Amino acid sequence: MARIVSLGSALQDVYLIDHDDLIPTEIGEEAIFGKVLVGSKVDIDRISYEVGGGGVNSAITFARYGHEIILMANISRDPGGSAVTRVLAREGIDDSYLGFLERKTTGTSVILLDSKSGERTILTCRGASEQFGNLAETDLKLIKPDWLYVTTLRGDMETLERFFKQAHSMGTKIMFNPGVRELEQIPHLTKLLKYVDILNVNKREAAEIVPGAMLTELLYRLQNYVDTVIITDGAMGGIAGDGKEVYRFGIYEDKKIRDATGAGDAFGSGFLAAKAGGRSFRSALIFASANSTAVVAELGANRGILTKEVRLHPMPIQKL
Repeated sequence: MARIVSLGSALQDVYLIDHDDLIPTEIGEEAIFGKVLVGSKVDIDRISYEVGGGGVNSAITFARYGHEIILMANISRDPGGSAVTRVLAREGIDDSYLGFLERKTTGTSVILLDSKSGERTILTCRGASEQFGNLAETDLKLIKPDWLYVTTLRGDMETLERFFKQAHSMGTKIMFNPGVRELEQIPHLTKLLKYVDILNVNKREAAEIVPGAMLTELLYRLQNYVDTVIITDGAMGGIAGDGKEVYRFGIYEDKKIRDATGAGDAFGSGFLAAKAGGRSFRSALIFASANSTAVVAELGANRGILTKEVRLHPMPIQKL
């Protein structure tokens, strides 16, 4: 097994779940939660308190697979922060390098979920997860990880660069799943890709980094920057290549989506968990797809995360 640092956000997720008041209503090409009126009181069926965020979700995948995992994220000393640390302790995740920010609350998402359709709207107060500049890249010298797994740092390119350079200088491999704020800074982002060993993006994000409309052309153009690239395309599956093999894959299983929160985190971290655990490129893609499918079938961003012992059935995957 490997030693992995997960660098990203840690949030408390509060689900407000209802079967009729949060039904999506179409307005043109858009949809809103149409039965919630301004000034009204709405009875919600139930509330569920969960923990999420890209850093936490990924760390749980690595821990359940059996890797040694260290989380680097920011929280606060409040009830939300306590909820995060309880989950980390339960999952066996090292929280020694958590940052605690004063005058900030732990990041919190309120998720409005329609229990019939699985559609949701997320209201997020980033709080302590809004910033990452206090986290020290020199801690990697003490940790000596095999891998650095990075989700969005809310566009903090300076911190990204510090961590990438430090990891690269140590021979630590890097897997990166950029977010919206990083994709708003394409020139800086592409400069940082020279440090990255595995890049994980969806089709829309790939098309923001390089020109192209087809998955194959996006893959080959991104491989000018990073050897191993994974591009997901929702229900259409995706494509992945590592410089030696290229695979076109579908979804693992056509399950009813109960809650899509955390699907991307489950896929990316699932791939690295399996790859760092010794599985082949093809097998790691299958585990990633299965992990993502298992997560969306459960409430919360990480309840359904798989362990390495799970028995996997065949799925649509073709070598190109």
